[in-house]
Order: sequence, then C-alpha cells, then structure tokens
Amino acid sequence: MTKMELKGNLIKLKTSLNEKNDVCYNLELEKDNPIILNNFIGSQIEISFSGLIYCIATGVKISKSYNQGYSYKSYITLPECDLCQVRPELCHFAAGTCRNSDWGKENCFIPHIVYLSETSDVKVGITRKRNLINRWIDQGALQAIQLMEVSNRLEAGKIEVELKKYFKDITNWRKMLKKKSCEENLLEVKRKILTSLFQSIDLSNYENITHEVLKLNYPIEDKFFAQEKVTSLSLDKEKKINGELLGIKGQYLLLSTGVFNLRKYQGYQVDWKFS
Repeated sequence: MTKMELKGNLIKLKTSLNEKNDVCYNLELEKDNPIILNNFIGSQIEISFSGLIYCIATGVKISKSYNQGYSYKSYITLPECDLCQVRPELCHFAAGTCRNSDWGKENCFIPHIVYLSETSDVKVGITRKRNLINRWIDQGALQAIQLMEVSNRLEAGKIEVELKKYFKDITNWRKMLKKKSCEENLLEVKRKILTSLFQSIDLSNYENITHEVLKLNYPIEDKFFAQEKVTSLSLDKEKKINGELLGIKGQYLLLSTGVFNLRKYQGYQVDWKFS
C-alpha cells in the first residue's frame, strides 16, 4: 500500500452500502481528498493529536468538546444538542421551548422510522427516514428491520418508550465488536411486538412498512477477533495511536493495538499516516 499522510479535523466516517450490503467507509479528513478507508484494511496507521480541538458546528477553537465535537456554547444552544434528540418523547416544540423552531420543522416534523436492530443485543431505536441505513451502520447493526413509519419525531419517541419495556435502547460496544452471526429472527420478533403494541397504542394511524430484514457486512479481518482483550484507545490520554487497521464497524477503527471510537473525537486536529 502506498504511503500517505493527511492532516485535518476528525469528523465521523461517511458510510454507504454496495449491492451486496457491504459497508463502505469514507474518511474525509481533507475535504478535497476523501479516502475509501476500506482500501487500507491491513495497513499500518498512525493518528497523532496536535492538541487543538475545533467545534464541528462553528469551527471555533475550544479546550474541551461536548456531545462528540461541540463547544459548550453550541452544546447548550443548538437544537441538535438538546435533550429531546436522545429523548424524543420530551419534544420541546409543543411547549414553545424549541431552541430553533425552523430547525425543528426541518428535522423533527418529517417522517421517522421506528426499528429493531441486532447490535450487541436486539434493541429498539428511531431515526429520521432519510438517515435510516446510515443510522444502522453507525450502530454496528448486524441486521435490522423497520417496524413502522410515523410523521414526526415526537410520535416515534412515544412508541419507543413503549418498546423499551421489551428491549434495550442502547448498545454495549464491547459486545457489539465481538464476532457473532445474526442470532435473532427479527421478522418474527416484529410480528410479536406489533401484536403487543396494539394492546397499548392505537396503531391504526401508523404505516406498517416493509418486512425486509437488512443484513450488513462490515470490513473486518478474522485476526481481529483472535485478540484476547480489546482495549479502548484515547487521544486524550495517549496523543498518538497506531497499529494495523484490521477492520471498521460502526464508527470504530479496529486496530491490532485496540479500538478507536473516531466519532468521540470529532473536531480533534490530527496528523494521519498510512504505511
């Protein structure tokens, strides 16, 4: 593999699927020089933190990031950082306390999908319809299925609250990164859960959509799973991480020396070397 050096501020990997449902990852450290990171599986990489951090919303230099890449000011003022984004049943729009009503109309009052995915376990989640596949990939889902489509985020959140009686809504990242095959029949789980929901929620106004189960394939070499212990790598502690790139899943780089949650360090200025 040709040696290469890049410099820029970390941002989450862009993702896509090919016709075989293989996940493709693009590294956009330099905007005019996107890199297909899959092509570097098996290469040595080195990521060195310069000590500088920039807010991913404003570009302002900051000493500490919040919510995976924001300045504190952005964290407490931007609508995309508000509590209702992780607890949509607490939507502020109806109460007149939305941080930005125009943003809310464009991002919350649009079609949302309620879904089940198998990550570390079967979990429930919601996401904007336009972001569905990317959401599943970012979670590291082995497989996923849509439950229903609703017209806004608040309604999706209310259904998610009911579903959390049966399923988790978070992923255990260590378990997610272990080698496993699809263990659950998500179509059967969907049928059972919709029957249960009919007892507590009137679903007549919601669209029951595709029954297709999507199975995702991630670029991971088998020798990653041969490691006895997986260590989490931190740029805050080590300033420099390196190792052989053995795979990618979710937003994690799977290295011979440990795993690196790239999304956690958005906004960090780094020098990135391939060899």
